[in-house]
Amino acid sequence: MVFAEYGSRWKLLRKLSNLHMLGGRALDEWGKVREEEMGQMLGSMYECSKRGEAVVVPEMLTYSMANMIGQVILSRRVFETKGSDSNQFKDMVVELMTVAGYFNIGDFIPFLAKLDLQGIERGMKHLHNKFDVLLTNMIQNHVASKHKRKNKPDFLDMVMAHYGEDDAHGDKLSFINVKALLLNLFTAGTDTSSSIIEWSLAEMLKNPSIMKKAHEEMDKVIGRERRLKESDIPNLPYFQAICKETYRKHPSTPLNLPRISKQPCQVNGFYIPENTRLSVNIWAIGRDPQVWDKPLEFKPERFLSGRNKMIDPRGNDFELIPFGAGRRICAGTRMGIVLVHYILGTLVHSFDWKVPREVGELNMEEAFGLALQKKVPLAALVTPRLTPNAYIP
Repeated sequence: MVFAEYGSRWKLLRKLSNLHMLGGRALDEWGKVREEEMGQMLGSMYECSKRGEAVVVPEMLTYSMANMIGQVILSRRVFETKGSDSNQFKDMVVELMTVAGYFNIGDFIPFLAKLDLQGIERGMKHLHNKFDVLLTNMIQNHVASKHKRKNKPDFLDMVMAHYGEDDAHGDKLSFINVKALLLNLFTAGTDTSSSIIEWSLAEMLKNPSIMKKAHEEMDKVIGRERRLKESDIPNLPYFQAICKETYRKHPSTPLNLPRISKQPCQVNGFYIPENTRLSVNIWAIGRDPQVWDKPLEFKPERFLSGRNKMIDPRGNDFELIPFGAGRRICAGTRMGIVLVHYILGTLVHSFDWKVPREVGELNMEEAFGLALQKKVPLAALVTPRLTPNAYIP
């Protein structure tokens, strides 16, 4: 009965997420939010360029994406100004994704699990407490200000409509269910997409000819009199190839999320016992020389012709599955692709990018975790390419 109730709530949470935030129609409805936040981001970067300051890409992306998601979930920006709050949130998200990807000896030698020899469990409990305080305040402030909001119900309003006491059918959500959902949306929605965008910009800075080709394509299709719109993306095949190449070489979740086998089975002659934890090495698939020609090279052209031209990252082509595949594919696949295409496209179209002179050689080392971070965060100088009014929020 407990498992049936849990399954019902899981289905309800997924249904609410798809209907009001992650589905195609919902994404179209909050397109204006993305456009407004993108304007705020460009305005900040424009000011940085005038002062000659380098832009710290992951901080900027986390700040803006959290505000995009916050506007949809809570009808407000989560961080009004860049500063300690947004940096603390970024640090918390990175810590969560990093620690969640650690090799935990207790997972493989059960009698050592209670000893917590590596301190992973202690660290996660401390991090959980920080997130719990943050999310509890978000929800309580949102509920308290409900009478002041005159706009249409936001995502949290829709979720809270199902909040109530436990019932046997799983038709009501507990406070823990609501907090867990918000945690998933904020962390997965900010860290994974920002990681892809950061890696893509870093690869283009390492390969200026790729950036130049992207600029030429965008100038031809869009020009320099206005910002990129989401409707421009289908007309930018080379830019789409850049995105696919980044998904291939730098998947945001290199081992995806673990799966548990419900019953014994055989796969390609390998016997897999019941309750075995399985991880799909997406990172290795993307670098397999039997699948990809010169896999360590960043070559968007590989997706412009031949068989690879039809490969799509939405889980139907197993050579490229950055979001997983099958029934348990990431629920935010559509949102992730939209955010990466729109934000990365706008950043590339709006600015020339350059590594600061004092940095020298760009560090491309990876920091392994649940999400694939750059070991050294990308910082770059930007120069506006468009007419000045395109940068007005």
